[in-house]
Amino acid sequence: MKRNQISVIFFSLMMVLFLLDSDAITSMTPGMSEVRYRTSFGSCPSRSAGKVTLQLVKAFEDSGSLKSLKEMIVREKLDQRSFISSYSVSYDPLRKYLSFNYECPEPLMKVQIYKNNGLESYEAILVDNGELYDPTYEVLLRTDKKLSGDLPFLALPVGNMDDDVQRQITKIVSNMEPVFRKKLSEIILNESGELTVILSVKGHPSSVFLGKDEWDDKVIKLSRLVSYMESKNKVPAIINLTNSKKVVVKFNDRF
Repeated sequence: MKRNQISVIFFSLMMVLFLLDSDAITSMTPGMSEVRYRTSFGSCPSRSAGKVTLQLVKAFEDSGSLKSLKEMIVREKLDQRSFISSYSVSYDPLRKYLSFNYECPEPLMKVQIYKNNGLESYEAILVDNGELYDPTYEVLLRTDKKLSGDLPFLALPVGNMDDDVQRQITKIVSNMEPVFRKKLSEIILNESGELTVILSVKGHPSSVFLGKDEWDDKVIKLSRLVSYMESKNKVPAIINLTNSKKVVVKFNDRF
């Protein structure tokens, strides 16, 4: 085989390996002297991030202005509509090359917000920046295999769902050690503002009553307590932490 043929084959193999190793999309578009673009989806669903990218490339072809592109994102809230928490857009005029980089938040819990004594409810996804996203976000992430395992549930009355509550619960769940978070099954906030946590420990449910305050400190104590109980091969049926200075643990005789 001739040397130039070997060189061509080697170059082709290197290009194939590069494309397989990249999560980006590179394309040529008509107009603007063939503007190229490259997109890094990061932790975002490829379907929603890809859709907004095509909108932005088309807008750039029409305007040729990076400033107008960024203004469009803010004006039309394209980041929010595409579940994007942070992004960067840059343009290399010499190479005529657009670069898009996106990041999206981590989903923490499935939220069920109920009203009218529980007769009506609506669902959302609580993410790690404390915001509520449409349930479609979870579907898109699972389609891309960017989310595995079940999400725990959060149930609360509509009157108790405000920014402060969202931040507190987001902080609690985000700060949990991964091993402990996997035991989290459900969090319930009642109309009196009392928090109850349902854990699944070795396949058995444990109901934890945290009361109305000091949730952060109580969850730290809870994590240590559950770890200790597991080391003793014991599964508490009920853990009462409503009084931060006193812990009451009850066991189910069946276990």
